[in-house]
Order: sequence, then structure tokens, then C-alpha cells
Amino acid sequence: MSDSWQERSRPTRLERRYEFESYDVVRDFLDRAADLSETMDYYPNMGFGRDYVNVTIYADEEANDITENQREFAKKLDELQNM
Repeated sequence: MSDSWQERSRPTRLERRYEFESYDVVRDFLDRAADLSETMDYYPNMGFGRDYVNVTIYADEEANDITENQREFAKKLDELQNM
């Protein structure tokens, strides 16, 4: 997981903004992110615009902490950015 992820509290979460050169690249990233979500059975909150995607991963409600699975998802999402 890259240092670009920010860990926040109240509520506990990870946040990251990905920036891209064009909307076409944003769409490609979102398609790959959707495939990753289905593979890992994890669906973060995502918002996007013409040249960016904001991702928020909220802590597991029971543990009130970011799980290893969520951190792994963030790491794999970072890898998708460079594809």
C-alpha cells in the first residue's frame, strides 16, 4: 500500500485520491477496480470526476479497525493505477 493513502479517524478509514490524464483513463481504472472488487468481494466507497477517483475504505464495523484484507485491497488498487 503506497504512502498516498491517508489513515483517518472518526470514523476510522483509509482515503486516497487517484489523478489521471483523461476521462478514458479514469474509466479504464474504474473497470479494473470493479473486477478487483468482485474478485476480493470488497466494495469501497468511490467517487470520480473527469480526471480523478476518490476512494474511501471504512474500518470493519465489528473490529473498528482497518483489516488486513482491506489493506491488501488498497495495495492491489495502487497496482491497478499503473496498468
